[in-house]
Amino acid sequence: MDKVSIIIPFYNCTYVTHAIQSALNQTYKHIEIIVVNDGSFQHNEKLDAFRDQVTILSKPNGGTASALNTGIKAASGDFICWLSSDDMFLPNKVERQVAFMNEVGALISSTNFRLMNEDNVLTSSTLGFDNTDYLAFLKVMRRSCVINGCTVMMDKKLIQQIGYFDEELPSTQDYDYWLRVICSDILFFHYNQPLTHYRVHSEMGSQVRKPSIGKEVKLVSKRYKRMMTQQIVKRIKGT
Repeated sequence: MDKVSIIIPFYNCTYVTHAIQSALNQTYKHIEIIVVNDGSFQHNEKLDAFRDQVTILSKPNGGTASALNTGIKAASGDFICWLSSDDMFLPNKVERQVAFMNEVGALISSTNFRLMNEDNVLTSSTLGFDNTDYLAFLKVMRRSCVINGCTVMMDKKLIQQIGYFDEELPSTQDYDYWLRVICSDILFFHYNQPLTHYRVHSEMGSQVRKPSIGKEVKLVSKRYKRMMTQQIVKRIKGT
């Protein structure tokens, strides 16, 4: 049975117990949970109840990318999942996505998701970009990110090909990584089922850093524009 590593970057997040518990509640039991304390100075006591059930790594604050990289380097799983400390996995998330990836032979895949609020109440219908039309997916990804990072599962072998997340990018390390995958001629699969609940709240990173994220997205998009255009042309030509 494939082993799955769930990496939870943690920094001053009051919702972290919900994230950890959702990982512990997985129906797929061959997992390890790695919480990376990224120099947090608030809510650290919330980790105490889980010390016998999860691996907790501590490091100076360096941002999400550095926390993910720390977790990946420590991971022993065949597959890697990223769960933000304010989000939650549905109980069958890992089981269903592992089965899907093995069925289609994917190195990486995303799924759909739903939004929730501070009280764990769902506030949206199913969201996510169904990339059945892969050409349309490539065209959208060339200018912006339509993949929710916490829905992604990837084969650890992918790290050997793509490397680690870019720690110089405070907010778009995921967009950068997905483009690197696509530009390496690796097919990005999508499982068209909602398996993650994504929390929207006033202290979430995308709100706090909103003024700078747009500029960062443009920077990353420009970095890979030529290679993404080549991917689009190859798709059109069927090569």
